[in-house]
Amino acid sequence: MSNMQLDLDAIEALNRRLIRAMDYEKGRGGPPDGFPALPEIPGGRYTDPAFIEAEWQALWKRSWLYACHADELANPGDYMLWKNTGSPILIVRGEDGVIRAFYNTCRHRGAPVVMDDGGNARGLVCSYHGWTYNLQGELLNMRDKRDFVDLDMSCRSLIPVRCEQLGKWVFVSEDPEIEPLLDYLGPLVPQLMQFQPDRMRFVEKHGFDIACNIKVMMDAFLETYHVKSIHQHTVDRFIDSRGTAIMLWENGHSLMCTPNRREGWRDPGTVGLKHMDTVTDVPRIHNLSFNVFPNLISPPHASGVPILTFWPTGPNTMRVECHWFSPDWGDGPIPEVWHTRIANFDRILFEDTQFAPYIQNSTESPGFKGVLLSYQERRIYHWHEELDRRIRAAGIAVSEALMIEPMMGPWREDARQAAE
Repeated sequence: MSNMQLDLDAIEALNRRLIRAMDYEKGRGGPPDGFPALPEIPGGRYTDPAFIEAEWQALWKRSWLYACHADELANPGDYMLWKNTGSPILIVRGEDGVIRAFYNTCRHRGAPVVMDDGGNARGLVCSYHGWTYNLQGELLNMRDKRDFVDLDMSCRSLIPVRCEQLGKWVFVSEDPEIEPLLDYLGPLVPQLMQFQPDRMRFVEKHGFDIACNIKVMMDAFLETYHVKSIHQHTVDRFIDSRGTAIMLWENGHSLMCTPNRREGWRDPGTVGLKHMDTVTDVPRIHNLSFNVFPNLISPPHASGVPILTFWPTGPNTMRVECHWFSPDWGDGPIPEVWHTRIANFDRILFEDTQFAPYIQNSTESPGFKGVLLSYQERRIYHWHEELDRRIRAAGIAVSEALMIEPMMGPWREDARQAAE
């Protein structure tokens, strides 16, 4: 690998645990001994304005969040305006090739230094008063400098936003004190590196809006309990949801791995696509799904990787963005089979999202008291636990009646570990 060595020992150690866990899950008669009855997650977490505001400050302003792929900013001066946290953030490739992020806020009186959602620029110029910055965010020139008494231009650079990469995947965080990205990702790093994030090419991205609180949708993508009900003619035909193995990690991250029903089965949507030879047997044969806390879901495959990011757009609305990446296909346009694959994936996404507006209606009714979770839905509880930990760490006061009791600490890694 070009930017990090592939840690095969860590990958294979996890693979062995996943195999044991899937075998255990398929054969168990109930939860492992000692697994607790999970307290109900209070329903007000989905609707209470004070709780949603606390969540906004604790998650979206203090986490590493996926922003874009380096291919989207291929040349010096390429930029995009990124607004998913509510702040106008400019992400730009500098003349030195480095991708950086800044608030799109001129240091004079706050006017934007770019107006378009994306483009290419030789420099960054505030259209309001003409203050000029280079691609590294440094103030270069201004009108009527003589009228600014004792101005030190070196102290008026654009305000940076933390920006780091895993391969070509670019993440940003508005928390200047947040730990480095690779430390934040922790055990996810070696697992993701086998999918060659430093080599994969950008295919496309698109998105759609959903009329629900973001947690309604996050909950849905953290379990396979729904598979037999809403994916009867698609996903349920080839995965055994009762064998789903789950890993719970620090910082709210998690993984689930669901075995295929038939040995040797291959998704027909991947036929004709190039496969990565660095992907090991478990993710090649079975079905992984990562959650990079708080809002990134990825079911990677040796033939390519989709990344789903979930963004709140209001208390009861959200947006899903779908980003697709492929092994290098060589010269020429993207292979036609990719269009079929993405269309098939979108059909499954519709199945996953179809009930969300109705669930949202229920959360706003007197009939919704809370969320009752089973053992196989414990990733959801783990996600909510981490949300509460961050609210408390940020010192944000919310009603204790809406907080949940930490329960998942002893159950991190996998069920088999706890059962042994």
